[in-house]
Amino acid sequence: MAEDYERALQLQRNINRVLIGKEDTVRDVVACFLADGHILLEDVPGVGKTTLALALSRSLNCSFGRIQFTPDTLPSDVTGGSVYRMQTGEFVYQPGPVMNHVILADEINRTSPKTQAGLLEAMEERQVSVDGTVYPLPEPFLVIATQNPIEYVGTYPLPEAQLDRFMMKLSIGYPAEEEELRMARRFLSGEASKQVEAVLEPEDILEMRRAVSGITVSDKVLSYAETIIGATRKEEGLALGASPRAFLHLIAASRALAYLDGRDYVRPDDIKELAVKVLSHRLVLSSEARIRRESSVEILKRLIGKIRVPV
Repeated sequence: MAEDYERALQLQRNINRVLIGKEDTVRDVVACFLADGHILLEDVPGVGKTTLALALSRSLNCSFGRIQFTPDTLPSDVTGGSVYRMQTGEFVYQPGPVMNHVILADEINRTSPKTQAGLLEAMEERQVSVDGTVYPLPEPFLVIATQNPIEYVGTYPLPEAQLDRFMMKLSIGYPAEEEELRMARRFLSGEASKQVEAVLEPEDILEMRRAVSGITVSDKVLSYAETIIGATRKEEGLALGASPRAFLHLIAASRALAYLDGRDYVRPDDIKELAVKVLSHRLVLSSEARIRRESSVEILKRLIGKIRVPV
């Protein structure tokens, strides 16, 4: 356990070398990866979303694929397709960018729902189906999707089924003044152009995932998480509460967070810390809540504040 914990810290430190001042975000991303989940990054351009995805893939010596979504992106641009080879007279599968370990689905809400659906099977079942043939994806597999919270013209809101497949919704945010100055100094000295070196192999992540699956979750912690999930389904301000998949994702993410803290058990505080990140993007506001201009994050924090944390 101690050796695995040190490897996890090494991975976080390696990413923090290029993503300055965002230790908490890096920790959440690594926890999500170890929990075998996917991440939705909602943030303005230029704060480091691509840098984060690249640093993670290079730190693990993993393959990296980027999909720049536009209104004319086709499902085959994601999954790949069959190409006719004149030499053999046969159709051969040409893999798409989804056939990599780490996928950056950049501005995913700028493409049509049909193309967005091309990722559904990959995210849930770890495979793609092309012309009736199923192709397994490499392991480990992670989708980091981004969307801009400001621009809405020419975008297609992600459907609930798509949102529910993301374990966490995170935001990097602007750096603090001191951190931004550090970034500028690294840029001027030329250090910013240096690539991150691999510190782990993909097999190490799979081994760490097995360790995460052994983290203990007591009945009290399970009941606390279930109480939060149930409260979202009874809340008048929500037309749609958290799904059973959301409950399982919350438990899995809490296990990974405990692992990164060097513990072999989940605390109620782990559930409380991750609840907003894991649940907020899955909730659908009622019309009354929209009129009051409430957000799912505000409602969720209010609900969590009313629930007693078990000792």
